[in-house]
Amino acid sequence: MMADDIEVSDNPEALRFEIRLDGEIAGFAAYRLRAGKIIFTHTEILPEHGGKGLGGRLASAALDASRSAGRAVVPLCPFVARYIRRHPEYKDLVPEGYRDLLDEEG
Repeated sequence: MMADDIEVSDNPEALRFEIRLDGEIAGFAAYRLRAGKIIFTHTEILPEHGGKGLGGRLASAALDASRSAGRAVVPLCPFVARYIRRHPEYKDLVPEGYRDLLDEEG
């Protein structure tokens, strides 16, 4: 896909996962934490970095980190919901009561 100049990290002070390309922020996935859950609220890739697959890299890294932390995922962000729909290996992270979020097109 791309070279190893892509890095995704959690920035808990800013409540977001950030993706960096060549050391510069190229996008982020904002979240809120609530009682064992991570609620993804907004994902954004800067326009000049669109179409490079960075959104998918960001979403998968954020979901993998959520799984490692033992957090359930509430995908209020349409991008994250769509990503989980397209990658069913992450569906188990979404509690039954929130699975309807995966059915909406956004």
